[in-house]
Amino acid sequence: MAIELNDDLIQLQRASDEAHAAVRADPSPEAWAVWRERAGAVQAAVTEWAKENDKPRNEVEAAVKKAVRHPAPPEA
Repeated sequence: MAIELNDDLIQLQRASDEAHAAVRADPSPEAWAVWRERAGAVQAAVTEWAKENDKPRNEVEAAVKKAVRHPAPPEA
């Protein structure tokens, strides 16, 4: 059964991934701080969403990452 994610989770993961890319380009303490903050926000949101929707947290996290990093092609 597919997990129906909300846009907030997707946006948080995208922001975290962008911050991670920034760390890879410039591993400054400031960039690391931004990434840690955004990654923490994703983790907290995933945990809360999983509890509210009675879904396994690890499955929700995997679904969020898959949706952001490997989106399905648009239907024709």
